[in-house]
Amino acid sequence: MNPAAAIERLARPLVGALVAAPLLALVLALSSAAAQAGATRTVVLIVTDGLRWQEVFSGADPSLLNDRDGGSWLSDEDLRKRYWNEDPAVRRKLLFPFLWGTVATQGQLFGNQQLGSIAQVTNGKAFSYPGYNEMTTGFPNDAIDSNEFGMNPNATVFEWLNAQPEFHGRVAVYGTWSAFDRIFNKPRSHLVMQTGWTLNAKRDETPRDALLRELFATTTEFDEEDAPNSFLQVPLLDYVATGRPRVLFVGYGETDNWAHQGRYDLVLDSARRFDGFVAQLWQTMQAKPEYRGSTTFIITTDHGRGSGPSEWKEHGVEEKGSENIWIGVLGPDTKALGERRQTPRVTQAQIAATVAALLGKDYPRAEPRAAAPIEAVLH
Repeated sequence: MNPAAAIERLARPLVGALVAAPLLALVLALSSAAAQAGATRTVVLIVTDGLRWQEVFSGADPSLLNDRDGGSWLSDEDLRKRYWNEDPAVRRKLLFPFLWGTVATQGQLFGNQQLGSIAQVTNGKAFSYPGYNEMTTGFPNDAIDSNEFGMNPNATVFEWLNAQPEFHGRVAVYGTWSAFDRIFNKPRSHLVMQTGWTLNAKRDETPRDALLRELFATTTEFDEEDAPNSFLQVPLLDYVATGRPRVLFVGYGETDNWAHQGRYDLVLDSARRFDGFVAQLWQTMQAKPEYRGSTTFIITTDHGRGSGPSEWKEHGVEEKGSENIWIGVLGPDTKALGERRQTPRVTQAQIAATVAALLGKDYPRAEPRAAAPIEAVLH
C-alpha cells in the first residue's frame, strides 16, 4: 500500500462527514509531497581528475588547439573539425553531449564563473589526495600534503554509510588510481574496491573476464599507478549488473594525466570519452528497475588547473585558478535548474554530506567537521 492510501485509510474513521473531504484533501496533499521527496535510493559520485571548469562550460580552448601551446599531434585543422565551433554553447556540447544534453536539462551544473556560479576546493592544496579527502570526508585535512600520503586517518562518508545495515556490503569504490586504496583506507573501511592495475578475481571467470585479465597483464603501463579509463569501465559495468550497489564512487584519471603530459588533444579526447562513460553508466542503471528513477549522479573533479600557454598543464596553489572546480547533479530529488548562475558559492567539502543527505542521512551530525550539504540539489 502506498503512503497516501495508508493515510487515507487511517483518516476516514477519524473525521465527520462535514470535514472528511477537506481534511482528506490536505492529508493526501501532504502525503503526496512526502512521497515525491527523498526518491533517491542510490548515489553515484563520479570524478574525472583535473578537468577544468573552462572546458566544461566553454568547450575547447582556442588558444590550445595547436601544436605549439597545446602539444597536439593532430593537425590544427583536424582538431578543429572535432571540437571547434564559434558558439561556446555548441562547442561545449561537442565535448560533453551527456553533460549538456542530459545533466544540464534535467539536473544542475555549478561552477561557471562567467555566470557568477563559484565552486571551489577549500583544502588549500588543489591537488588530488587532498581533494579526494575533502569531497569524501566533508572537510580538509592540512596534514595531507602529498599524493604519496599514507592511509587516510579520516573515515569517508562511504565508510560511514557502509557501517549502516541498510548499506553494508553495497558501498563500492571503482577508480583508475591505485591511491584510492589509501584515500578510502581499504584495510579499515572494508569497502568493495577495484583500483589501479589490480583486477579483482572472480570465482567463475568467463572468456570475457579472461580477456580483460590478459589486457591488464600485458598492456604497457603509461602510469604504474593509474590504469586507462576504458579498463575501469568494463569491470564497473559488470559490478553494477551483479553487485547491486547502493553507494558508488567512480574515479577516472586520464584527463589529468594527459594535461600533465602537455597533450591538449588527448585531454579533449579523454574528456569526450569520459562523458560517454558517464552516459553509458547512467543508461545502464536507468535500464534496471532497481535503479530507474531512484538514482542520483554527482559529477565533479578533484581540482582545477592553471590557464595560459603553459600553466594549463599544472595545478596546485602556485597555479592561479587551481582551486576552481565544477559540480553537476542529476537525479529524482534535484530540480531541473540547469546551468546555475549568481548562486552562493558551493564547495568540494559539501559533497560528502550531499551524498548522505540524498539517501536521507545526516552525515554532519555524525561528523561535525563536515560541511553542510548543497541544499539547492536536495529539493
